[in-house]
Amino acid sequence: MSETTVDFSPAASPLAETLLEPALEILARYPVGRERSALLPLLHLVQTEEGFVSPRGVAFCAEILGINKAQVGAVATFYTMYKRRPTGEYLVSVCTNTLCNVLGGQQVYDELVEHLGVGHDQTTPDGKITLEHAECLAACDYAPVVTVNYDFTVDQATPESAVELVEQLRQGERPTPSRGARICSLKDMQYQLAGFADPREGAVGDGVAGAPTLRGVHLAQEHGVAVAGFDPDTPITRTKPARDESALPPRPAEEKSDGRLATLAKKAATVAKSAAGTVAEKVGEHRHAGRTTDTGDVKDPEVRAAESRNPTADTPAESGVATADAPEPSNPAEAAGVAGNEPAGDGKPAGDGTRGERIVAQRTAGPKPATNVPRGTEEEK
Repeated sequence: MSETTVDFSPAASPLAETLLEPALEILARYPVGRERSALLPLLHLVQTEEGFVSPRGVAFCAEILGINKAQVGAVATFYTMYKRRPTGEYLVSVCTNTLCNVLGGQQVYDELVEHLGVGHDQTTPDGKITLEHAECLAACDYAPVVTVNYDFTVDQATPESAVELVEQLRQGERPTPSRGARICSLKDMQYQLAGFADPREGAVGDGVAGAPTLRGVHLAQEHGVAVAGFDPDTPITRTKPARDESALPPRPAEEKSDGRLATLAKKAATVAKSAAGTVAEKVGEHRHAGRTTDTGDVKDPEVRAAESRNPTADTPAESGVATADAPEPSNPAEAAGVAGNEPAGDGKPAGDGTRGERIVAQRTAGPKPATNVPRGTEEEK
């Protein structure tokens, strides 16, 4: 890809003037047709110039890769290392996840908030410090930790050591980190994250692992814990060694004849068939949900209610007959109210009338085969 093959829009042209050459170098790292994979380092490259992923940075990435801006924005807003607004010269991150929090990470962060007068993802008025609390900085053995531009700077931090760090940065100093590379600006770090080497001589730290990291190794040595047959001087092979079949348990005859892949395919087919049967059964249950279960009882509900109340089809008791259980009114006003009430019925279910009684009488007089008779036809009888 050359400069003449990309026709940049007015929005992307300012960045293309300064970033096109390193951007083409990034694209050259990827196979032809796979240049879209260069989006992540290109976004870091944009931040070397802008300090964040600006709208024109999104346009530049989209146009040089031949994708739309929505696709670039989806990636830029997913990863926290891509900033969506201008960021300070030094990004100070305090881990407040579980272990760091238990060991005082939240107190360190709160002290920095109070001292700097800014909150999460906010920048001091002088543009020097952007503060953020991080979910995890992958250094639990040094908890709590503070990083500057993603490099470990203060291990086993305290509120006092963190405040001292930011004050040195604000005064233009670059304190020596606890371990790792020397401190650089955020834009310089973005250049490295884009895949380019740090040009400063001796900038990359090459120290040994600290005591917290080696604690597990020392405990293993003290207690004689070791991996059987492990030799740390054994070179790492580039190809996968052949498997010793004699050390494996004997395989079933079916697997030996058809091969492992064929056996696995058969097992997968069996599981899939069983799962399909289960799904079909569940679908059948769903389709019949809410339907009345056929128990063989084809009686009309009113008939069933009438038979349960008067199985012999005798004439029911007259309505309004007083019983000994009926309570007497306790005062004249209540007695007057009760006297105006309609006589109580015989407790028939709602909708149960003479039709049900007539059907019961007919069936007790001469039983007939049970049939489903439409309601309209029954009423005409």
